[in-house]
Amino acid sequence: MSDFSLTLVLRFKTSKIINDMAKVSIKSEKITPFGGIYYVRELFSRYIGPVIDEVLGLRCTSYGYQYSEIVGSLSSVYFCGGDCVEDVTSHLMPHLSLHPTLRTCSSDTILRGISELATANTTYTSDTGKSYDFNTATKLNSLLVKVLKNTGQLVAGESYDLDFDHQFIETEKYDAKMTYKKFTGYSPGVAVIGDLIVGIENHDGNANVRFHQQDTLERIFSNLEQNIIHVRRARMDCGSCSREIVETVEKHSEHFYIRANRCGSLYDSLLVLRGWKREVINGIEYELNSIITEKWEGMAYRLVIQRERRMGGEQDLWEGEYTYRCILTNDYTSTNRGIVEFYNLRGGKERIFDDLNNGFGWARLPKSFMAENTVFLLLTAIIRNFYKFLMDRLDAKAFGLRKCSRIKAFVFKFTSVPAKWIRTARHYELNIYTHNYSYQNPFALADG
Repeated sequence: MSDFSLTLVLRFKTSKIINDMAKVSIKSEKITPFGGIYYVRELFSRYIGPVIDEVLGLRCTSYGYQYSEIVGSLSSVYFCGGDCVEDVTSHLMPHLSLHPTLRTCSSDTILRGISELATANTTYTSDTGKSYDFNTATKLNSLLVKVLKNTGQLVAGESYDLDFDHQFIETEKYDAKMTYKKFTGYSPGVAVIGDLIVGIENHDGNANVRFHQQDTLERIFSNLEQNIIHVRRARMDCGSCSREIVETVEKHSEHFYIRANRCGSLYDSLLVLRGWKREVINGIEYELNSIITEKWEGMAYRLVIQRERRMGGEQDLWEGEYTYRCILTNDYTSTNRGIVEFYNLRGGKERIFDDLNNGFGWARLPKSFMAENTVFLLLTAIIRNFYKFLMDRLDAKAFGLRKCSRIKAFVFKFTSVPAKWIRTARHYELNIYTHNYSYQNPFALADG
Protein backbone atom coordinates (compact mmCIF):
# COMPACT_ATOMS: atom_id res chain seq x y z
CA MET A 1 0.00 0.00 0.00
CA SER A 2 2.82 2.40 0.89
CA ASP A 3 4.59 1.73 -2.41
CA PHE A 4 1.43 2.52 -4.36
CA SER A 5 0.88 5.76 -2.43
CA LEU A 6 4.48 6.86 -3.03
CA THR A 7 4.06 6.38 -6.77
CA LEU A 8 0.91 8.49 -6.82
CA VAL A 9 2.57 11.34 -4.93
CA LEU A 10 5.53 11.41 -7.30
CA ARG A 11 3.30 11.51 -10.36
CA PHE A 12 1.25 14.34 -8.95
CA LYS A 13 4.32 16.45 -8.10
CA THR A 14 5.98 15.78 -11.44
CA SER A 15 2.85 16.86 -13.29
CA LYS A 16 2.63 20.02 -11.23
CA ILE A 17 6.26 20.94 -11.97
CA ILE A 18 5.75 20.50 -15.70
CA ASN A 19 2.66 22.72 -15.70
CA ASP A 20 4.48 25.46 -13.74
CA MET A 21 7.59 25.61 -15.99
CA ALA A 22 8.34 28.94 -17.71
CA LYS A 23 7.65 29.28 -21.41
CA VAL A 24 10.74 29.32 -23.63
CA SER A 25 11.19 31.42 -26.77
CA ILE A 26 14.08 30.66 -29.12
CA LYS A 27 15.79 33.73 -30.62
CA SER A 28 18.24 33.49 -33.51
CA GLU A 29 20.11 36.69 -32.68
CA LYS A 30 23.90 36.47 -32.39
CA ILE A 31 24.24 37.18 -28.69
CA THR A 32 27.44 36.03 -26.96
CA PRO A 33 27.81 35.22 -23.26
CA PHE A 34 31.44 36.50 -23.34
CA GLY A 35 30.88 40.20 -23.93
CA GLY A 36 33.82 41.23 -21.75
CA ILE A 37 36.37 39.37 -23.90
CA TYR A 38 36.20 42.05 -26.60
CA TYR A 39 37.63 44.68 -24.25
CA VAL A 40 40.40 42.26 -23.27
CA ARG A 41 41.29 41.49 -26.88
CA GLU A 42 41.24 45.13 -27.98
CA LEU A 43 43.52 46.10 -25.09
CA PHE A 44 45.81 43.18 -25.94
CA SER A 45 46.04 44.18 -29.61
CA ARG A 46 46.89 47.75 -28.62
CA TYR A 47 49.60 47.20 -25.99
CA ILE A 48 50.94 43.68 -26.58
CA GLY A 49 50.37 42.90 -30.27
CA PRO A 50 52.73 45.52 -31.79
CA VAL A 51 55.61 44.47 -29.52
CA ILE A 52 55.12 40.80 -30.41
CA ASP A 53 55.26 41.48 -34.14
CA GLU A 54 58.24 43.81 -33.72
CA VAL A 55 60.33 41.30 -31.76
CA LEU A 56 59.25 38.06 -33.46
CA GLY A 57 58.80 39.55 -36.93
CA LEU A 58 55.96 39.09 -39.38
CA ARG A 59 54.77 35.52 -39.79
CA CYS A 60 53.21 36.21 -43.18
CA THR A 61 53.04 39.11 -45.62
CA SER A 62 49.79 38.47 -47.47
CA TYR A 63 47.41 35.89 -46.06
CA GLY A 64 47.56 34.19 -42.67
CA TYR A 65 47.82 35.01 -38.99
CA GLN A 66 50.55 37.07 -37.36
CA TYR A 67 52.14 35.96 -34.10
CA SER A 68 50.30 38.73 -32.26
CA GLU A 69 46.97 37.25 -33.42
CA ILE A 70 48.08 33.76 -32.40
CA VAL A 71 49.03 34.88 -28.88
CA GLY A 72 45.83 36.95 -28.67
CA SER A 73 43.78 33.89 -29.62
CA LEU A 74 45.62 31.84 -26.99
CA SER A 75 44.85 34.48 -24.36
CA SER A 76 41.13 34.21 -25.17
CA VAL A 77 41.14 30.63 -23.91
CA TYR A 78 42.05 31.67 -20.36
CA PHE A 79 40.07 34.93 -20.32
CA CYS A 80 36.95 32.94 -21.22
CA GLY A 81 37.49 30.23 -18.62
CA GLY A 82 39.07 27.54 -20.80
CA ASP A 83 41.93 25.34 -19.68
CA CYS A 84 43.43 23.91 -22.87
CA VAL A 85 44.31 25.24 -26.33
CA GLU A 86 41.64 23.15 -28.08
CA ASP A 87 38.89 25.10 -26.31
CA VAL A 88 39.31 28.00 -28.71
CA THR A 89 38.04 25.85 -31.60
CA SER A 90 35.70 23.55 -29.71
CA HIS A 91 33.79 26.18 -27.73
CA LEU A 92 34.90 29.78 -28.26
CA MET A 93 35.26 30.35 -32.01
CA PRO A 94 31.54 31.16 -32.66
CA HIS A 95 31.74 33.95 -30.06
CA LEU A 96 35.22 35.33 -30.76
CA SER A 97 34.58 35.52 -34.51
CA LEU A 98 31.75 38.00 -33.93
CA HIS A 99 34.21 40.86 -33.44
CA PRO A 100 34.14 42.99 -36.61
CA THR A 101 37.92 43.53 -36.90
CA LEU A 102 39.93 41.28 -34.57
CA ARG A 103 40.70 37.84 -35.96
CA THR A 104 40.84 34.61 -33.97
CA CYS A 105 42.73 31.60 -35.28
CA SER A 106 42.04 27.93 -34.66
CA SER A 107 43.78 25.76 -32.08
CA ASP A 108 45.72 24.04 -34.90
CA THR A 109 47.16 27.40 -35.98
CA ILE A 110 48.09 28.23 -32.38
CA LEU A 111 49.93 24.92 -32.03
CA ARG A 112 51.73 25.42 -35.35
CA GLY A 113 52.79 28.89 -34.23
CA ILE A 114 54.20 27.45 -31.00
CA SER A 115 56.21 24.90 -33.00
CA GLU A 116 57.57 27.64 -35.28
CA LEU A 117 58.86 29.65 -32.31
CA ALA A 118 60.63 26.70 -30.68
CA THR A 119 64.44 26.78 -30.54
CA ALA A 120 66.89 23.92 -30.17
CA ASN A 121 67.85 22.69 -26.72
CA THR A 122 71.31 23.27 -25.29
CA THR A 123 72.92 20.14 -23.83
CA TYR A 124 75.26 20.32 -20.85
CA THR A 125 77.32 17.36 -19.62
CA SER A 126 78.06 16.89 -15.93
CA ASP A 127 81.34 15.72 -14.41
CA THR A 128 79.89 12.22 -14.15
CA GLY A 129 79.17 12.12 -17.89
CA LYS A 130 75.39 12.58 -17.71
CA SER A 131 73.74 14.95 -20.21
CA TYR A 132 70.95 17.40 -19.42
CA ASP A 133 68.96 19.53 -21.85
CA PHE A 134 68.25 23.22 -21.28
CA ASN A 135 66.04 25.46 -23.41
CA THR A 136 66.87 29.15 -23.15
CA ALA A 137 64.32 30.63 -25.64
CA THR A 138 66.37 33.83 -25.82
CA LYS A 139 64.09 35.78 -28.16
CA LEU A 140 60.92 35.04 -26.21
CA ASN A 141 62.62 36.00 -22.93
CA SER A 142 63.58 39.30 -24.55
CA LEU A 143 59.95 39.73 -25.67
CA LEU A 144 58.76 39.02 -22.11
CA VAL A 145 60.67 42.03 -20.74
CA LYS A 146 59.94 44.34 -23.69
CA VAL A 147 56.20 43.79 -23.27
CA LEU A 148 56.45 44.75 -19.60
CA LYS A 149 58.26 47.94 -20.57
CA ASN A 150 55.65 48.79 -23.19
CA THR A 151 52.81 48.43 -20.70
CA GLY A 152 54.70 50.51 -18.12
CA GLN A 153 54.83 47.66 -15.61
CA LEU A 154 58.63 47.93 -15.69
CA VAL A 155 60.33 51.29 -16.17
CA ALA A 156 63.76 51.65 -17.77
CA GLY A 157 66.34 52.99 -15.34
CA GLU A 158 64.47 51.82 -12.23
CA SER A 159 65.77 49.25 -9.73
CA TYR A 160 63.70 46.28 -8.58
CA ASP A 161 63.81 43.27 -6.25
CA LEU A 162 64.15 39.94 -8.06
CA ASP A 163 63.23 36.43 -6.92
CA PHE A 164 64.42 33.25 -8.60
CA ASP A 165 63.12 29.74 -8.05
CA HIS A 166 62.47 26.46 -9.84
CA GLN A 167 58.96 25.17 -10.47
CA PHE A 168 58.50 21.44 -10.98
CA ILE A 169 55.79 20.80 -13.58
CA GLU A 170 54.34 17.30 -13.56
CA THR A 171 53.74 15.96 -17.04
CA GLU A 172 54.15 12.74 -19.01
CA LYS A 173 55.47 14.23 -22.22
CA TYR A 174 57.84 12.31 -24.45
CA ASP A 175 61.06 13.89 -23.15
CA ALA A 176 59.97 14.45 -19.52
CA LYS A 177 62.39 13.07 -16.93
CA MET A 178 61.86 11.74 -13.41
CA THR A 179 62.28 14.49 -10.80
CA TYR A 180 63.39 14.10 -7.19
CA LYS A 181 59.71 14.59 -6.27
CA LYS A 182 58.99 11.16 -7.77
CA PHE A 183 57.06 12.26 -10.87
CA THR A 184 58.10 12.92 -14.45
CA GLY A 185 58.20 16.47 -15.74
CA TYR A 186 60.23 19.61 -16.29
CA SER A 187 61.76 22.03 -13.80
CA PRO A 188 61.95 25.51 -15.35
CA GLY A 189 63.83 28.26 -13.55
CA VAL A 190 61.60 31.32 -13.18
CA ALA A 191 62.64 34.89 -12.35
CA VAL A 192 60.04 37.22 -10.84
CA ILE A 193 59.96 40.95 -10.11
CA GLY A 194 57.11 41.78 -7.79
CA ASP A 195 54.16 39.88 -9.25
CA LEU A 196 55.55 39.83 -12.79
CA ILE A 197 57.48 37.07 -14.56
CA VAL A 198 60.64 38.41 -16.21
CA GLY A 199 62.49 35.26 -17.23
CA ILE A 200 61.96 31.52 -17.80
CA GLU A 201 64.47 28.84 -18.77
CA ASN A 202 63.34 25.24 -18.96
CA HIS A 203 65.44 22.15 -18.32
CA ASP A 204 65.17 18.44 -17.69
CA GLY A 205 63.33 17.47 -14.53
CA ASN A 206 66.17 15.20 -13.37
CA ALA A 207 68.81 17.96 -13.48
CA ASN A 208 70.04 19.30 -10.15
CA VAL A 209 68.69 22.81 -9.58
CA ARG A 210 72.26 24.11 -9.13
CA PHE A 211 73.51 22.55 -12.36
CA HIS A 212 74.56 25.47 -14.63
CA GLN A 213 72.21 27.75 -12.71
CA GLN A 214 74.83 30.50 -12.93
CA ASP A 215 74.49 30.42 -16.73
CA THR A 216 70.71 30.70 -16.49
CA LEU A 217 70.99 33.64 -14.09
CA GLU A 218 73.62 35.32 -16.26
CA ARG A 219 71.26 35.26 -19.23
CA ILE A 220 68.32 36.54 -17.18
CA PHE A 221 70.32 39.37 -15.63
CA SER A 222 71.84 40.30 -19.00
CA ASN A 223 68.41 40.45 -20.62
CA LEU A 224 67.20 42.82 -17.90
CA GLU A 225 70.30 44.99 -18.18
CA GLN A 226 69.94 45.23 -21.95
CA ASN A 227 66.51 46.70 -21.28
CA ILE A 228 67.99 49.07 -18.64
CA ILE A 229 66.27 47.26 -15.77
CA HIS A 230 68.45 47.10 -12.66
CA VAL A 231 68.27 44.61 -9.81
CA ARG A 232 68.59 46.14 -6.36
CA ARG A 233 68.06 43.01 -4.24
CA ALA A 234 67.94 39.33 -5.21
CA ARG A 235 66.31 36.57 -3.12
CA MET A 236 66.84 32.84 -3.66
CA ASP A 237 66.50 29.58 -1.77
CA CYS A 238 69.23 27.14 -0.76
CA GLY A 239 69.26 25.71 -4.28
CA SER A 240 71.27 28.81 -5.25
CA CYS A 241 73.83 28.55 -2.44
CA SER A 242 77.02 27.72 -4.33
CA ARG A 243 80.17 29.70 -5.04
CA GLU A 244 79.59 30.12 -8.79
CA ILE A 245 75.94 31.17 -8.38
CA VAL A 246 76.70 33.66 -5.59
CA GLU A 247 79.47 35.24 -7.68
CA THR A 248 77.03 35.71 -10.59
CA VAL A 249 74.26 37.16 -8.42
CA GLU A 250 76.65 39.51 -6.61
CA LYS A 251 77.96 40.81 -9.93
CA HIS A 252 74.48 41.79 -11.18
CA SER A 253 72.73 43.02 -8.01
CA GLU A 254 73.45 45.44 -5.19
CA HIS A 255 72.47 42.98 -2.46
CA PHE A 256 71.58 39.30 -2.37
CA TYR A 257 69.75 37.18 0.23
CA ILE A 258 70.22 33.43 -0.20
CA ARG A 259 69.14 30.66 2.15
CA ALA A 260 72.39 29.02 3.33
CA ASN A 261 72.57 25.24 3.19
CA ARG A 262 73.63 23.11 6.12
CA CYS A 263 77.21 22.10 6.86
CA GLY A 264 79.00 20.64 9.86
CA SER A 265 81.47 23.49 10.33
CA LEU A 266 78.61 25.98 10.42
CA TYR A 267 76.85 24.11 13.24
CA ASP A 268 80.01 24.24 15.35
CA SER A 269 79.94 28.05 15.10
CA LEU A 270 76.22 28.34 15.79
CA LEU A 271 76.21 26.22 18.94
CA VAL A 272 78.81 28.39 20.69
CA LEU A 273 77.38 31.71 19.51
CA ARG A 274 76.28 34.21 22.16
CA GLY A 275 74.27 37.43 22.12
CA TRP A 276 70.98 36.10 20.71
CA LYS A 277 68.13 38.62 20.51
CA ARG A 278 64.51 37.56 20.85
CA GLU A 279 62.07 38.79 18.20
CA VAL A 280 58.42 37.97 17.47
CA ILE A 281 57.86 37.69 13.71
CA ASN A 282 54.39 36.83 12.39
CA GLY A 283 53.33 35.71 15.84
CA ILE A 284 56.23 33.26 16.29
CA GLU A 285 59.09 33.83 18.70
CA TYR A 286 62.57 33.53 17.23
CA GLU A 287 66.08 34.29 18.37
CA LEU A 288 68.24 36.18 15.89
CA ASN A 289 71.97 36.72 15.51
CA SER A 290 74.52 37.33 12.77
CA ILE A 291 78.18 36.64 12.11
CA ILE A 292 80.72 37.18 9.34
CA THR A 293 81.69 33.84 7.87
CA GLU A 294 83.97 32.69 5.06
CA LYS A 295 81.53 30.40 3.29
CA TRP A 296 84.02 29.70 0.52
CA GLU A 297 87.72 30.42 0.42
CA GLY A 298 88.32 34.13 -0.02
CA MET A 299 84.56 34.94 0.06
CA ALA A 300 83.37 36.29 3.42
CA TYR A 301 79.73 37.33 3.84
CA ARG A 302 77.27 38.12 6.58
CA LEU A 303 75.27 35.17 7.87
CA VAL A 304 71.99 36.04 9.58
CA ILE A 305 70.91 33.17 11.86
CA GLN A 306 67.33 32.55 12.91
CA ARG A 307 66.57 29.85 15.45
CA GLU A 308 63.29 28.54 16.85
CA ARG A 309 62.85 26.32 19.89
CA ARG A 310 61.50 22.89 19.02
CA MET A 311 58.02 21.98 20.17
CA GLY A 312 57.59 19.38 22.92
CA GLY A 313 61.19 19.57 24.11
CA GLU A 314 62.45 17.22 21.37
CA GLN A 315 66.12 17.52 20.47
CA ASP A 316 67.91 16.99 17.17
CA LEU A 317 71.24 15.14 17.00
CA TRP A 318 72.96 18.09 15.31
CA GLU A 319 70.88 21.15 16.20
CA GLY A 320 69.92 20.29 19.77
CA GLU A 321 66.78 21.97 21.14
CA TYR A 322 66.56 24.57 18.31
CA THR A 323 65.83 24.59 14.59
CA TYR A 324 68.32 26.83 12.77
CA ARG A 325 67.82 28.71 9.50
CA CYS A 326 70.44 30.95 7.94
CA ILE A 327 70.46 33.68 5.28
CA LEU A 328 73.67 34.50 3.43
CA THR A 329 73.89 38.15 2.36
CA ASN A 330 76.22 40.99 1.44
CA ASP A 331 73.94 43.50 3.20
CA TYR A 332 75.91 44.68 6.23
CA THR A 333 73.69 47.61 7.26
CA SER A 334 70.15 46.22 7.64
CA THR A 335 69.03 44.77 10.96
CA ASN A 336 68.73 41.04 11.50
CA ARG A 337 64.97 41.36 11.83
CA GLY A 338 64.73 43.45 8.65
CA ILE A 339 66.66 40.84 6.65
CA VAL A 340 64.55 37.95 7.97
CA GLU A 341 61.28 39.76 7.27
CA PHE A 342 62.41 40.71 3.77
CA TYR A 343 63.44 37.16 2.98
CA ASN A 344 60.16 35.76 4.33
CA LEU A 345 58.26 37.80 1.72
CA ARG A 346 59.66 35.39 -0.81
CA GLY A 347 57.09 32.78 0.28
CA GLY A 348 54.32 34.80 -1.36
CA LYS A 349 55.82 34.09 -4.78
CA GLU A 350 54.52 30.52 -4.60
CA ARG A 351 51.09 31.96 -5.37
CA ILE A 352 52.38 32.94 -8.80
CA PHE A 353 53.18 29.32 -9.68
CA ASP A 354 49.81 28.18 -8.34
CA ASP A 355 48.14 30.83 -10.49
CA LEU A 356 50.03 29.69 -13.60
CA ASN A 357 49.25 26.03 -13.01
CA ASN A 358 45.53 26.49 -12.39
CA GLY A 359 44.66 29.60 -14.38
CA PHE A 360 47.05 29.79 -17.32
CA GLY A 361 47.54 26.24 -18.53
CA TRP A 362 50.86 25.19 -17.01
CA ALA A 363 49.21 22.03 -15.71
CA ARG A 364 48.11 21.14 -19.29
CA LEU A 365 51.13 21.50 -21.56
CA PRO A 366 50.02 21.16 -25.20
CA LYS A 367 53.08 19.73 -26.96
CA SER A 368 55.21 16.59 -26.71
CA PHE A 369 58.70 18.11 -26.45
CA MET A 370 60.42 20.50 -24.07
CA ALA A 371 61.44 23.08 -26.70
CA GLU A 372 57.84 23.64 -27.79
CA ASN A 373 56.46 23.54 -24.26
CA THR A 374 59.00 26.21 -23.24
CA VAL A 375 57.43 28.49 -25.87
CA PHE A 376 54.03 27.79 -24.33
CA LEU A 377 55.33 28.61 -20.83
CA LEU A 378 56.67 31.95 -22.01
CA LEU A 379 53.57 32.90 -24.01
CA THR A 380 51.29 32.15 -21.08
CA ALA A 381 53.65 34.14 -18.82
CA ILE A 382 53.16 37.11 -21.17
CA ILE A 383 49.38 36.60 -20.93
CA ARG A 384 49.49 36.50 -17.13
CA ASN A 385 51.59 39.67 -16.98
CA PHE A 386 49.02 41.29 -19.28
CA TYR A 387 46.26 40.16 -16.92
CA LYS A 388 48.00 42.04 -14.09
CA PHE A 389 48.22 45.12 -16.34
CA LEU A 390 44.50 44.80 -17.17
CA MET A 391 43.54 44.57 -13.49
CA ASP A 392 45.54 47.72 -12.72
CA ARG A 393 43.55 49.64 -15.36
CA LEU A 394 40.19 48.21 -14.41
CA ASP A 395 37.99 49.52 -11.62
CA ALA A 396 38.05 46.12 -9.97
CA LYS A 397 35.73 47.02 -7.10
CA ALA A 398 32.96 48.05 -9.52
CA PHE A 399 32.85 44.45 -10.78
CA GLY A 400 33.14 42.78 -7.38
CA LEU A 401 36.83 42.02 -7.93
CA ARG A 402 40.13 42.80 -6.24
CA LYS A 403 43.46 43.63 -7.85
CA CYS A 404 44.73 40.22 -6.73
CA SER A 405 41.66 38.23 -7.88
CA ARG A 406 42.37 35.08 -9.82
CA ILE A 407 41.42 34.85 -13.45
CA LYS A 408 38.54 32.47 -12.66
CA ALA A 409 36.85 35.24 -10.67
CA PHE A 410 37.57 37.66 -13.55
CA VAL A 411 35.79 35.35 -16.00
CA PHE A 412 32.69 35.15 -13.81
CA LYS A 413 32.58 38.83 -12.84
CA PHE A 414 33.72 40.60 -16.02
CA THR A 415 34.02 38.39 -19.11
CA SER A 416 30.67 36.64 -18.66
CA VAL A 417 28.19 39.30 -19.72
CA PRO A 418 25.66 38.98 -22.61
CA ALA A 419 26.52 41.20 -25.56
CA LYS A 420 25.68 41.68 -29.22
CA TRP A 421 27.47 43.47 -32.05
CA ILE A 422 25.27 45.73 -34.19
CA ARG A 423 26.08 47.94 -37.15
CA THR A 424 24.66 51.44 -37.09
CA ALA A 425 25.62 54.72 -38.76
CA ARG A 426 28.40 52.99 -40.71
CA HIS A 427 30.20 51.68 -37.63
CA TYR A 428 29.90 48.79 -35.19
CA GLU A 429 28.63 49.09 -31.64
CA LEU A 430 28.61 46.54 -28.85
CA ASN A 431 25.36 46.27 -26.91
CA ILE A 432 25.95 44.90 -23.41
CA TYR A 433 22.94 43.57 -21.51
CA THR A 434 23.61 44.30 -17.85
CA HIS A 435 22.59 46.52 -14.95
CA ASN A 436 26.26 47.32 -14.23
CA TYR A 437 27.01 50.65 -15.93
CA SER A 438 30.69 50.30 -15.02
CA TYR A 439 31.21 48.47 -18.33
CA GLN A 440 31.05 51.86 -20.08
CA ASN A 441 34.38 52.95 -18.58
CA PRO A 442 36.71 50.15 -19.72
CA PHE A 443 35.26 50.09 -23.23
CA ALA A 444 35.62 53.88 -23.46
CA LEU A 445 39.29 53.48 -22.50
CA ALA A 446 39.72 50.77 -25.13
CA ASP A 447 38.29 53.05 -27.79
CA GLY A 448 40.50 55.97 -27.00
